[in-house]
Amino acid sequence: MVSTPYVRPDCRHYNGYKPCGLGELCQDCAHYEPAGVRILIIKLGAAGDVIRTTPLLGALRRRFAPCRITWLTDPVGYELLKNTQNIDRLLAWSWENCMILQGQAFDLVYNFDKEARALALADLICAPQKIGFAPGPLGNAYIYNEESLESLRLGLCDELKFRQNQKSATRIVFDMAGIAYHDEEYEIGLSKQAEAYGEQLRRLHGLNDGRPVIGLNTGCGEVFQTKQWTTEGFAGLIEILLQRGDCHVMLLGGPREEEFNAALMQRFTSKITDSGCRNSIDQFMGIVNACDFVVSADTMAMHIAIGLRKEVVAFFGSTCHQEIDLFGRGEKVVTDFACSPCYRKTCDKEITCMMALESTTIAAAINRRLLAMTSRK
Repeated sequence: MVSTPYVRPDCRHYNGYKPCGLGELCQDCAHYEPAGVRILIIKLGAAGDVIRTTPLLGALRRRFAPCRITWLTDPVGYELLKNTQNIDRLLAWSWENCMILQGQAFDLVYNFDKEARALALADLICAPQKIGFAPGPLGNAYIYNEESLESLRLGLCDELKFRQNQKSATRIVFDMAGIAYHDEEYEIGLSKQAEAYGEQLRRLHGLNDGRPVIGLNTGCGEVFQTKQWTTEGFAGLIEILLQRGDCHVMLLGGPREEEFNAALMQRFTSKITDSGCRNSIDQFMGIVNACDFVVSADTMAMHIAIGLRKEVVAFFGSTCHQEIDLFGRGEKVVTDFACSPCYRKTCDKEITCMMALESTTIAAAINRRLLAMTSRK
């Protein structure tokens, strides 16, 4: 590559296509900042897993300053991370972007994804050091570094994952990276449009009278239907909250929850608020931000609420509660079934752990957290 003082391609503001907006000429520019260590993070999905990998961003900034961080994720992850400040370049998965990454050189590649496409791409990227999951001799997941062995083993041994492990998923990511974990929190940004959308929702439904807004996220995603709480469970909880009279109740959900939420709205008419089930991810983040408190299963909504520093009551049955950190702003309700957690996609038991979860149990947790919120004011 030709070296010239007139162009500084190693500057973090340089794009090679048009003026950077800080200075007209590269030579002797007062805004020159070397990009430093070039880091690529590959974490495609799932949405919640993407969010709980974000605490690593600040730690990487501190360890490798200066550095330039590129993150490759799936389109849903892109929408969740697009306003995160500690990412210099965010790319959504596409074959075009994969080709672009293969044409560049990085100093460090972190691959936190076991999907075959992520493994293959990580191995094709030019970098002297790679960390995380690697393709094994048969193309399946193996590891680049010793520190990632524990994470690999958690996926291979139910006893280890379900019973023995007490580390949060974020702590495990830090261990894979070989970086000390100091309770760093999620890093997700909120767009001005999303914030305005949430504020408009509060004004439209008269939710600005000082009473806390409790968002009930009724869904559980497509993969693990065993995380779904029942209609009667949510209805019982709503009745208890309405009897309190000191809070607002708002339903949260996506397209899959349309009928579920409609049934609850029909039952409680104008006493509760429906935030809609056809919102974009950006709008949904604004809705969560409009809540003071979120009640949810182990879902994307729960992770968004944690990232936006909301009070959270999260309930767990089929998934591992110990992998989630609420950072002192919430409470976990964990079912006591002997078979939990199981990570089964369906359950043939006559009474499942979610069917057995009582409204009064969730209500009691909410009451404790509302008291904690009041005491902090």
